[in-house]
Amino acid sequence: MAGQFQLTDEQLQIQEMAQRFTADNITPFAGEWDERSHFPIDVIKRSAELGFGAIYVSEESGGIGLGRLEAALIMEAMAYGCAATSSFISIHNMAAWMIDRFGGDDLKAKYLPDLVTMNKVASYALTEPGSGSDAAGLKTTAKLDGDHYVLNGTKQFISGSGFNDVYVTMVRTGEHKTKGISCLVIDKDTPGVSFGKPEKKLGWNASPTAQLIFEDARVPVANRVGPEGDGFRYAMAGLDGGRLNIGACSLGGAQRCLDEAVKYTKERQQFGQPIADFQNTQFMLADMATELEAARALLYLAAAKVTDNAPDKSKFSAMAKRLATDSGSNVVNNALQLFGGYGYLKEYPIERFWRDLRVHSILEGTNQVMRMIVGREMLRQ
Repeated sequence: MAGQFQLTDEQLQIQEMAQRFTADNITPFAGEWDERSHFPIDVIKRSAELGFGAIYVSEESGGIGLGRLEAALIMEAMAYGCAATSSFISIHNMAAWMIDRFGGDDLKAKYLPDLVTMNKVASYALTEPGSGSDAAGLKTTAKLDGDHYVLNGTKQFISGSGFNDVYVTMVRTGEHKTKGISCLVIDKDTPGVSFGKPEKKLGWNASPTAQLIFEDARVPVANRVGPEGDGFRYAMAGLDGGRLNIGACSLGGAQRCLDEAVKYTKERQQFGQPIADFQNTQFMLADMATELEAARALLYLAAAKVTDNAPDKSKFSAMAKRLATDSGSNVVNNALQLFGGYGYLKEYPIERFWRDLRVHSILEGTNQVMRMIVGREMLRQ
């Protein structure tokens, strides 16, 4: 029975590969990226050499065709160095997967070769200034004009906006709230496409965020993913995996802070002894480790359910996202407390993770919406 709770040898190798990449390419530089608001696109593209540009894109389309648990292991490992960078790679993978999973052969042939290699990097555009949690309330319109759609509207909080090459975008093609939404793949240089100024944020400074603006932008009908009206269904399918990944990023960042706290409390002397010798410190560390392991176990279970397309996959991904992101922030907050005043200084990485992980309880559906999803599924049974 123990085997079902253990990672396979292949999964451990994938995890170790991601950990090595992170240790060499991300961890030593993440503090500087945050300080300078530097977008490490060169490092992000380098991760594609390991297949991380197409983690769950099918092998037939050039990806490495892994499951959602393997993807979570990669995101968790990379977030140990920088949660913002890991989350950005997650977003690119979500966009590439949507094209591979739901797009026609011509669309896949047009975009996936460059996305798999990260010669081009993709963003996912759903949220608008007036539609956050109410994702189906989006108002960006796409009016059919011959063999093109004419787009007007604004997308908000788009990671990579203005920097990335491709935007997998949800637009309104009909009146019905959900069945009137379609999915289009839009190139950065499309006339009528522009970008807002980069947002100044509390965290995620290594990942640029800005508005994506459409003013009579003409997008070929051939760039539509799947049939007209299926976009909302695709968006929700993408969010199951996105929620797992953002939860995994919280686990990775929290694990880093827990490890830093263990090391610091062994070294920090107060009242003539290391603060790790105090029972209160040990109790805090024990609770942090327990909380983290519980969240990790649920997230791995949810990842297996999403990979298997289990009937309760959405409920479990919502549960796992809520627990992992809340627990991750709580662990980092307690790590900062154990560091005392030093935790508040940028000399240590704790305050960066404290800022970066805070947004995870908002992204990919707020944690309040996660509770709504779980409660609704429970009452439906």
